[in-house]
Parts: sequence; C-alpha cells; structure tokens
Amino acid sequence: MQTNLGEAIKQTPAGREADAILRSCIHCGFCNAACPTYRLLGDERDGPRGRIYLIKQALEGEKVGAATQLHLDRCLDCRACETICPSGVRYGRLADIGRGLIEQQVARPWRDRLRRRVLRLLLPHPGRFAALLRLAQLVRPLLPGAMGAKIPPRRPGRKWPAASHARRMLILGGCVQPAMAPSIDAAAARVLDRLGISLIRAERSGCCGALSHHLSAPAEAKAFMRRNIDAWWPHIEAGAEALVMTASGCGSMVKQYGDALIHDSRYADKAARVSALTRDIGEVLTREDLQSLACRSTEKIAFHAPCSLQHGQRLGGLVEGLLRRLGFTLTPVVDDSFCCGAAGTYSILQPTLSGRLLADKLAALTAGEPALIATANIGCLVHLQSASELPVLHWIELLDTDRERETA
Repeated sequence: MQTNLGEAIKQTPAGREADAILRSCIHCGFCNAACPTYRLLGDERDGPRGRIYLIKQALEGEKVGAATQLHLDRCLDCRACETICPSGVRYGRLADIGRGLIEQQVARPWRDRLRRRVLRLLLPHPGRFAALLRLAQLVRPLLPGAMGAKIPPRRPGRKWPAASHARRMLILGGCVQPAMAPSIDAAAARVLDRLGISLIRAERSGCCGALSHHLSAPAEAKAFMRRNIDAWWPHIEAGAEALVMTASGCGSMVKQYGDALIHDSRYADKAARVSALTRDIGEVLTREDLQSLACRSTEKIAFHAPCSLQHGQRLGGLVEGLLRRLGFTLTPVVDDSFCCGAAGTYSILQPTLSGRLLADKLAALTAGEPALIATANIGCLVHLQSASELPVLHWIELLDTDRERETA
C-alpha cells in the first residue's frame, strides 16, 4: 500500500511504525473473512481492510469525524485478521496508533466520555471494583432478569498453598479477576504446587494496563505497566522462572510490555525481560510432567478459546491439546476462531453487537451437548456465563482435584 503521511507525524516513532505497517498491506481482503463485525454488518468500514484505509486517511491529514471513530470503536481488537493475514500486517498495533490520533482530533459526546472515564476509574482498581461488585451482588435478586444476569454470582475463594518449593513463578495480581473468580488463581497455584512449583503473588502488582490501553489512555496504561515491573523485579532478580498468566487477555498485554516501553530509558530493558518471561498457564504446563494431573472424567467439555489466546498470543490449540492429553473429552465447536463479544469493555460499550456475537458463540459451544464450558480468560468467562445455562469455568479449575474434594 502506498502512503503519503505528513512529515510531522511520519518522523515520530508511532508514525514510522504506522507507515511500515500500512506499506505491508496488499489489499487482499482475506482479513474481512475473519472479522466478526464485518460478518455481522457487511460494511467494508467495519472490517480490517476498511479500517486500515480510515486510519491511513487520518495519518495522511484528511479530516476525520465521528463516523471514523465509530467504525474503529466497533473493532473488537480480537486480531483474528492478523492470524489469517498472508502479509503479516500488524493490524492491532495500527489500530492503537489510529485510535490515539483520532481521539485527539474528534471530541466524544460527554456521555461517552463519562462512561469511559468511569470504567477507567473503577475496573483497573481491585479495591474499588470489589466493593462495587459486592454491592451489585447483594441487590442482584431484586433486579430484572436481564440486568441481574449481567452480574456474576459470588464465587468462593480457595486455599492457596504455602510457598515451599525451590522452583518459583510469579503471578499477576490482576484487577477484576480476584473479585469475580478468586478460585482461578488459587487453582493454578494448587496445580503447580502438585508439580513442585510455588506460585508467588507479588505485593503491589495489579491491573496489567490493557483496559486503559484499549480505551486510548496510553500514559495511564504505561503507569500500570511500570508499577507491575517494579513489583515483580525483586522476585525476578531472585530467580523466579516465569510470570504466569491465568487471564489470556492480561497475558497478551504483558507480552507487549517490551514494545510498549521500548522508548523508556529506565524501563525498556526490564520490560523486555518481563515480556520474555511471561507465560500463559497452558504454556507452563506443556513443559512439565503431567502424569499426576491425569483425569478420568467422562463429562464432555466445550472449550472456548479466547481471541487473546489464539490470536493475541498465537497459542491456538494449546489448551485443547493439553485437555485431551489429560483425558478430557472435548466437543467440536464450529467457527471457534470467532470472538464471543466480551473483548474487555466491548460488552459494555457496544452491547448490541456484543450480544449478537454472544448468542452465536453459545449456539456453537452448546451444539455438541457438553456438560460444561471451559475458557481461559475472565472476561469471556463472565460474558458467557451471563447467558449460559451451563456452568462456565476456567480450564485450570478442571485440573484442581483439591477443589473437587472440598466441594464434594
């Protein structure tokens, strides 16, 4: 693709990066076939190829308005287009650059600005979010069915094993997951404990920064990144083997720390080291002897592979292979590369499109008559559970036999 970016922006790091990404696009349109919003809306501007043109126009100095912003807002950031692209176009990074530029040029309506600001003030802060969630759960029985379904029921925490092994790994503190499903990280700690690995929670680690990043607040996102690096660094220097992610969306973000902070003279090297150490919990288990985790369950399971796992981290098929290796029976899921509609705050900001995607995804997941649905990301888990008659769990919880004994 030929480009003619303005000299002012072309000479910035983001401009040079955007120019290189644009030039790698060959207009083939394969990306549209993989795009959930293009499939729903049939509008070229709601597919990757059209959005690339819209971003290109903005970078070349053409006037942009609310319509351009809307088409970019409708993007799920699922990055399915990157998986299928024959030219390796880094669409996700280009979308970040384009959104940031358009955010500076197009003023949002005050209600939209307020909603996004409230999300940024609440969701990335575990204490604030937990208090709000507990209040919502208390009044949940009084709410209309559709509204109450969006509030996840309270999930009990589980015992966290003592750090008794020489092998140690770190885990992200997180933001919404500790309040919504504390059993997930506890299950990961207990499973790794059975494999001779202690999972360590570093004080002051928290939100990975993805929410702020995707809501066009890059400075705020980088502040979260630096705080996590500072929290983890003493443990890394002490020999922690890896940073374990049980939320694939967070894993996708932390693996980008090195790129996000590459121009930060104080944090660039540390960020690159953190990204290199980051592993999805599935990646960790594939490297271990799993004989002690073998399962004899006869229940059929439908696995939903989050976009952040299969497209963001390029780990498609990893968890499915692990579960089959451990003795679980997985049902087939058609169109398994398509998004469920959760996509961070997308289900809040784009509820209509998100709802259509959710209905399609649940139809695909339940077609094989599974006993339960498993996934690898807290956002997908809560979104699916809001409309599912089947239980929805994180797949690592299926391996936690101690959980089974506690609830028996």
